[in-house]
Amino acid sequence: MKYKFIIFIFILFWGGMIARLYHVSIKSNFYYAELAKDNIESKRFVKPVRGEIFDINGNLLAMNQIGFSISVMPHLKQTDKRLNAVVDKLVETFPDLNKTVMMKVYKKHNSPYNHKFIKVVDFIHYPKMMGAYPKLSLLKEMRIEAETKRYYPYGKYSAHIVGYTGRSNKKENEKDEVVDVVGKVGKTGLERHYNKVLQGELGHVISKVTATNKEVETLEKIHPRDNKNIKLNVDILLQQMIYERFKESKEVGVAIVMRTNGEVLSAVSYPSYDPNLFVGGISTKDWKALQEDLAHPFTNKFIHGTYPPGSTIKMGMALAYSQSLQGILNHNEHCSGGITLGKGKGKRKFRCWSRWGHGPVDLRKSIRESCDVYFYNKSLKVGINAMSKQLRSFGLGVKTGVDLPREYNGVMPDKAWKKKRYNQSWYMGETVISSIGQGYSLVTPLQVARYTALMATSKLVTPRIAKEVDGNETKGKTKTIPFDAHYLSEIRKGMYDVCNVRGGTAYKTMKNLPIVVAGKTGTSQVTSIPQSTVKRLKEEELAYFKRSHAWITTYAPYDNPKYIVAVLVEHGGHGGSTSGPIAADIYKWLYAQGYFKE
Repeated sequence: MKYKFIIFIFILFWGGMIARLYHVSIKSNFYYAELAKDNIESKRFVKPVRGEIFDINGNLLAMNQIGFSISVMPHLKQTDKRLNAVVDKLVETFPDLNKTVMMKVYKKHNSPYNHKFIKVVDFIHYPKMMGAYPKLSLLKEMRIEAETKRYYPYGKYSAHIVGYTGRSNKKENEKDEVVDVVGKVGKTGLERHYNKVLQGELGHVISKVTATNKEVETLEKIHPRDNKNIKLNVDILLQQMIYERFKESKEVGVAIVMRTNGEVLSAVSYPSYDPNLFVGGISTKDWKALQEDLAHPFTNKFIHGTYPPGSTIKMGMALAYSQSLQGILNHNEHCSGGITLGKGKGKRKFRCWSRWGHGPVDLRKSIRESCDVYFYNKSLKVGINAMSKQLRSFGLGVKTGVDLPREYNGVMPDKAWKKKRYNQSWYMGETVISSIGQGYSLVTPLQVARYTALMATSKLVTPRIAKEVDGNETKGKTKTIPFDAHYLSEIRKGMYDVCNVRGGTAYKTMKNLPIVVAGKTGTSQVTSIPQSTVKRLKEEELAYFKRSHAWITTYAPYDNPKYIVAVLVEHGGHGGSTSGPIAADIYKWLYAQGYFKE
């Protein structure tokens, strides 16, 4: 036993010695070889020029301004006369620069291990630098390099689509080598979604250097891959027109114009903000103003705003009934102004929007006059689980797949959702109000536009902002949903009636357009009505934030659908009277600009 122990100690000792010998003679050799190489070779990355973004007509929405950055030689102490002389020279040449800030940046990055020049000025515009360049370039302690700065010519008009770039953080730098070198990254919108494409690929120059880091020979030079541009489906002139239309009417809301194949021509979220504020770092004052604005200009309402769909859901709801229970739409309903559920203290009345009722109601009339009771009664026969399952398959309460970041889902509730969310059972009355797009139901405006295209064409498309990415045409997914042809025809006729027949909820605003439009209005409540209320107040009599949201979603031409126009006005009251005029003006503009020539 003693010999075995001695042998074990012997093997352990020599095993450790061999491992140490391997580490010192072989493994460490690679480390010191690389270290030695760093002392004779210098690798300098060449930044790619960020790709630009154009609208469908070639108008620049995101471009690069040409200028210069200024860096200072490392290993200078802050008390060094040379450092102070360089910084003082910069302040003398460009009075807007702050000496304290530059010295602070230099101190942060200066260390014995850093042999790279330290950037103290991110950007000086080309015209400003031209007169100063001859003198500044003579200073060996200073390096002036070509630089670009992102600029958005259309500012607030395209902010929620294009987004903006900003300074990258530590986490973003660690994820992407290009971002780490460039120091900027797409933060929102297309700038974020297509950042990998737009930023391009790094080039580099490997040089032989002396002990003092002076270049003596270029060993390798690889040019960057840049100028990877994006062309959009968006028409910026249409975008401007709609934005100014919201501004003129002093309304807060969203408007989306989309081809029935998914190409987004315009998506306006009003009010908006100037993305140029963020490029160099937004001031505390400007950021506070954005955050405190009750109209939420920083929120991209067409994919991040979630609203009850109200009566715009009724076409899809009718089709959900037909898909779930055969023959249910063949039977008319009688509307006397509401229905009552339960008995005694648990009795609840669910009103139709018309207190006098609509009398006998068939499918077409239920859409034209937006009868609530028709949907109440049929929802009790189908049930919430079947309703929600079908509506999600129609694109409501699920992401559209649009090429924008962080899109919201919304909600199409069912029994399992409520149990998970609130740990409560589902009630029959909740099925009733869900049938008219109230209760827990939440959708984004882009979901409503996509779903309207489905009603018009039977095809569920993927909305697309970009038309071409780095010269390659984008292709969206299309799914055909087989609806009963008769029911779908009746629903479309009802949508025609909404805009073109007396009694239709959008007839007054949509009847005189140069093309035939079909659509549906919606009034989505934001506060519940107490059971004790006999006569509800008119929307204009309510406090602003208690007024309902106003929807209208449409397609045109009626016989050959090409375009979708969906408008939501927050706290606008009635869709026909508030959102309808905005949608009508959009169609007039499209017609005047030749969009309906074919």
